[in-house]
Amino acid sequence: MRPLQLSPETAIELAKKLNVPLEDLMHMPKHILVQKMMQLEASQSEANEEKETE
Repeated sequence: MRPLQLSPETAIELAKKLNVPLEDLMHMPKHILVQKMMQLEASQSEANEEKETE
């Protein structure tokens, strides 16, 4: 399996946001990365909605 084709800056930022080691992120299958990004987006949307209702 090839490492993901990400720029170094993008890879570092994603690793921090997803709370995974950089090495694991680079060798993560694309479908799992997309799933984790969707979960991150959903949790951020919920947090934004909670802030708006307060």
